[in-house]
Amino acid sequence: MGNKRIDIIVPCYNEEQNIEAFYSEMQAVASQIKKSGAYENSYDFAYIFIDDGSKDGTLEQIRRVADQAAAGQTTVKYISFSRNFGKEAAMYAGLKASTDADFAVIMDADLQHPPRLIADMLQKVEETGCDSVAARRVSRKGEPKIRSVFARLFYKLMNKYCEIEIVDGAVDFRLMSKRMVKAIADMPETQRFSKGIFAWVGFDTQWIEFENVQRLSGETKWTVWGLTKYAIDGFIDFADSPLKFAGAFGGFIAAGSAIYLIVEIIKTIVMGKDTPGYASTICLILFFGGVIIAILGLIGEYIGRMYLETKSRPIYIEKESNISDTEEEQPIER
Repeated sequence: MGNKRIDIIVPCYNEEQNIEAFYSEMQAVASQIKKSGAYENSYDFAYIFIDDGSKDGTLEQIRRVADQAAAGQTTVKYISFSRNFGKEAAMYAGLKASTDADFAVIMDADLQHPPRLIADMLQKVEETGCDSVAARRVSRKGEPKIRSVFARLFYKLMNKYCEIEIVDGAVDFRLMSKRMVKAIADMPETQRFSKGIFAWVGFDTQWIEFENVQRLSGETKWTVWGLTKYAIDGFIDFADSPLKFAGAFGGFIAAGSAIYLIVEIIKTIVMGKDTPGYASTICLILFFGGVIIAILGLIGEYIGRMYLETKSRPIYIEKESNISDTEEEQPIER
């Protein structure tokens, strides 16, 4: 039986300072796994770097690593986007290019996802026969407290109102079998929320816990607005409960209005016509007008996503790649 291949998928955006250090540490871990003799199978490692439209020297660093790897008989492939399409698109591109590997691992280039955990992931796979081993952070040390609070709130809302369950602290760092990778790669939806997709496709998943690790260098690419938008995208992509809530709220308001109308009719019959309350009427009009606009905005958000999906635009556009040179039979999503 031949060696099993593991593709390491690395989305990169302005990671010029981290590429070589990541590759060096990952190669050290791969060497230890090959020499350990602790596994039932032998594993070969290959790399797929996705340059997500970086504005620094990330692509040049990836090319340098690819040339260095070729001399050492290690496969390093890369795809460079025409612009920044986002990490979700980068992960999808990597998975599309990895459907013929036995396993695929998604991890960040900044070493916040410790490469040493891959050894534990492989051990879990061999012990349990599962299709996925995912990592979750058990602490958020180093993060702003307000960010941690909103992150936990997000997971609670997702698990309460969505059809899927996302483990609190789950990150994108995970090892997946070929059939799970194929299932995910066959979902070409434009509006992607990979944490939800990983849960939605099913398959047996085991979890490995780790402490939060600081970035090797550089600054996080996630802004407060970016994280907020990401959370909203995930919630809307996997939950229709906001629409149900809007319908229920509308029914509640209609019922309350009917009761109020009946009360006013009785008061008019019994007590006679009262002096009109202009201030209260204006306040009610403004309040319910705001509610209606908010509900229409919510419905518009869902319709807007449907509109974007119907356009069938590509998830990403490839500017440069060496995959055709090393693996011509592997199609690249355009």
